[in-house]
Amino acid sequence: MKLAGVRVFSSVSGRAWVVWLVGFSIFLGGCTQVGPKLVQAGRNDYNKVLARSDQEEQLLNLVRLRYADNPLILDVSSVSTSFEWSQNLSAAGRAFDSAELDSGVGVSGDLVYREKPTVTYTPLGGADFVRNVMTPVPLDSFFLLGNSGWSIERLLRVMVNRMNGLSNARRASGPTPFEAPDYQDFKRAAKLFRAFQLSGLTTAGYAKRGGDEIPMVRFEPGFWETAEAKELAELIGLRPGQRFATLDTFSRRRRPDAVGLEMRSLSGIMFFLSHAVEVPKDDLEAGRVAITRQKDGRPFDWSDVLGDLLVIKSSSEKPANAAWAMPYRGSWFYIDDSDIQSKYTFMLLTQLTAIQAGEIQRTAPVLTLPVGG
Repeated sequence: MKLAGVRVFSSVSGRAWVVWLVGFSIFLGGCTQVGPKLVQAGRNDYNKVLARSDQEEQLLNLVRLRYADNPLILDVSSVSTSFEWSQNLSAAGRAFDSAELDSGVGVSGDLVYREKPTVTYTPLGGADFVRNVMTPVPLDSFFLLGNSGWSIERLLRVMVNRMNGLSNARRASGPTPFEAPDYQDFKRAAKLFRAFQLSGLTTAGYAKRGGDEIPMVRFEPGFWETAEAKELAELIGLRPGQRFATLDTFSRRRRPDAVGLEMRSLSGIMFFLSHAVEVPKDDLEAGRVAITRQKDGRPFDWSDVLGDLLVIKSSSEKPANAAWAMPYRGSWFYIDDSDIQSKYTFMLLTQLTAIQAGEIQRTAPVLTLPVGG
């Protein structure tokens, strides 16, 4: 791409053309150190585009799942680009002392900039990828995110199917169920855990028992004096007054000394969050998506489960105030830029996707058990 090509012929008297020629040379010389500026502009542009395209692909896959279409993750495995900047200047002239003859000056220059990007796309698949997607997220990931500042309520509601017998719309971790889910008690328990997280009355970590490190929750002094603690104990079956409770994945029933969490897989999390898609009325009436119904036959409103976590809106036209938007099946699907809760949940999904691609190191605090205990 040629940025500039200049060819100037002027008619001046005497040696004034020398001043013009020197000025033009200085102009070209000032353009030589463009490398840092190209890196700054190019890197920032690629960064923004890659981040946005990742979010848009994630959004598209959630919409696909809601329509019972197969998702696809196309990973940008590498981006490389080369820059080339060149310039040249040439000048020719003739000068005469005679007033009857003009002095002629010819100056020409070229500034040339070329960019050659190479982008490599890799469709994610194969046995290892499928295994990572279908395997329940480990408790270590739950601890990692919880100790990184994430709300325990958001983590529980997004990542967990069941807790001590309480269902969190468990069947929604697959294709859309036809029967309305059970979720109210779980949702309340998650809110109580969030309140304890904010007050500092609970601490999650690992405690050494024998030769193993056991995930546990420690109830801090004052915990059992609160009305919320008594309500939580009633919901999940904890024995009031105890200092510690084991954290594990045995979640089918209430237990007095443990909190059992049935973790969702990444696939289950995506299926669950896909129910936040607001399907256009025409698609509902045409039977293009499965409809969950209550016992009396009325359609179930999934916003009761997910409305304060994630909302994916739909529109017949491209939305103006969208954080991310994608066209699909004749409609636009998007997350409103002012919907902070949806943007945080979407960020969590992105981090979970990245976490499932690698191994997790334990980062939770080490809890000290009392003697004998």
